[in-house]
Amino acid sequence: MVAVDGDFILDLVSRANSAHKDTPYGYVPTEWITILFLVLFSISTLAHTGQLIYFRTWWMIPTVILCGGLEILGWSARLWSSISPMNSNAFTIQITATIIGPTPLVAANFIILGRIIRRLGPAYSRLSPSLCTSIDIISLVIQAVGGAMASIAVDPTPGGNVMLGGIIFQMTTITVYAISAAEFFFRYNKNAPVSPRRTVEGKPHMMRANMTPDLKMMSIALVFSTCILFIRAIYRTAELIDGWNGVIITTQVYFNIFDGAMIVLAVYTLNFAHPGRLLAGNSTIQEEEKMISFDSRSTEV
Repeated sequence: MVAVDGDFILDLVSRANSAHKDTPYGYVPTEWITILFLVLFSISTLAHTGQLIYFRTWWMIPTVILCGGLEILGWSARLWSSISPMNSNAFTIQITATIIGPTPLVAANFIILGRIIRRLGPAYSRLSPSLCTSIDIISLVIQAVGGAMASIAVDPTPGGNVMLGGIIFQMTTITVYAISAAEFFFRYNKNAPVSPRRTVEGKPHMMRANMTPDLKMMSIALVFSTCILFIRAIYRTAELIDGWNGVIITTQVYFNIFDGAMIVLAVYTLNFAHPGRLLAGNSTIQEEEKMISFDSRSTEV
């Protein structure tokens, strides 16, 4: 029987832990977790591709599909890192792709809110969806520049600072957007317009349209998606502030929960509450016309 030296085993464990800390991550990404997220993002992106073709929602290509593609790239790089943990290229690809990835998804939320506002009543909104989308594009560019700087520099700190600026800028945008959206729904429910001259899309004489079941479901999905994207933005902001060697960025479970899981929930939310189905055509206007037709028949009777 071979005797096992306890000190020898502890030495091996210590060396393994030390080797893990020497990786760019401060740990080695768990292979099965990277595969799980890679499969989840691939399924959602493939489903979104089919849905956008069916519903002809082409605006989702540079938003939701782009997000899915970047997340697939990022998690592919993390899978690469699980096999070759010391590979700096894999680390740079994943940090850049996963930071930039959700930005087009935020833009999709801005677009969806804008369509809801136009259907229910622009008179109740201070928010300009086109302005928010423009700001989101600026945020995307800032984060992309930061990622490029971090990837080519010996010291990634300046690039990280630029990415941090982009994330903070985006988080501020989401905050303003969320406050403006909350005010819109509050004013809509209280029938307190900001600008009574604005009218419902396709109805020049109608200031306020009814909330249909589809619009209600889309609004709930939008609120949920915005909340989890905001949680993710807070996490990435704290991560970059903490630094490349900080506790947050070197703790894998934080990333898996507050980045990976949050974005999975956000993209699948739009799979199940798809704007192509819930905002199809002039559903709100058609609902109004049906109600008017029903009321006129009732009056005749």
